[in-house]
Amino acid sequence: MKGLNKFLKNKNTVTILGILVCVLILYIGYNMRINQKTTLVTVYYAKETIQPKTKILEEMVGSTQVPASFIKGAYYKNYNDIVGKYSNYNTMIAEGSLFYNDLLVEEASLPDAVFYDVNEGERVVSFPVDTVTTYGNSMMPGNIVDIYVKLVQDDGKIVYGEFFENIEVLAVKDDSGKNVFEATDEERTPAYLYFSLEEAKYLLFSSLNYIEDNEIEVVLVPNTMEFDVEDPTATEVTSEYLYDFVLKKIEQIDDQKELYNELVNEMEQQALEKKQKEKDND
Repeated sequence: MKGLNKFLKNKNTVTILGILVCVLILYIGYNMRINQKTTLVTVYYAKETIQPKTKILEEMVGSTQVPASFIKGAYYKNYNDIVGKYSNYNTMIAEGSLFYNDLLVEEASLPDAVFYDVNEGERVVSFPVDTVTTYGNSMMPGNIVDIYVKLVQDDGKIVYGEFFENIEVLAVKDDSGKNVFEATDEERTPAYLYFSLEEAKYLLFSSLNYIEDNEIEVVLVPNTMEFDVEDPTATEVTSEYLYDFVLKKIEQIDDQKELYNELVNEMEQQALEKKQKEKDND
């Protein structure tokens, strides 16, 4: 025991042991660094050039193994996190490129994603809203709303009625075009609500913008709620009454003859198609 203590107290011995420990640490650290650089990891790459706003399909994605040290930047490591996403609107993914995080987005994050879910023959409407008109920001994509119109007739009489019913909300965006209900910590205020209308209804709805002398108010109402006109002097009228009112007004505007003719043609065509469907169902 005394010999061991004497050995450890020897300065030369302590120096040699210190050097050996340092060498051992350097050796272990070096091997760890080498192993990290040479360890193979699985990565996913584009098997073809992918244009902007393109949905990533299974056949577009390949996989291989490369040393971890070869990879720079944040990239998708999970195959299921890649397939189904979209290439960003300002991004072309080159053949052979890894799927880096900033190259892919969810469909809802694309600036014009709202147009992807529009039925054939329908046109998108961007309707200005705020927190109040969306019932405390409670109107969400997928919700069904009814569209009401209140207006003052030429004789001063106030009328209101349901213009269209069962309209699906496609998107709600803030004033910078970002989706209000996107998963984010950022607080966003609704500025525009998007929905689509078939051609005849779209023309009717658009025509409201050309009627200047009748104090027209358009209100979106969740179809689970009743429209509260908040005016005891107002008279409820039918949708057909409002349609006729709009048609007569547009007909009287000299520079809107083309719109009037298109509107009449579309409504007549819609009426014929409706009759045909009713006949087929009988």
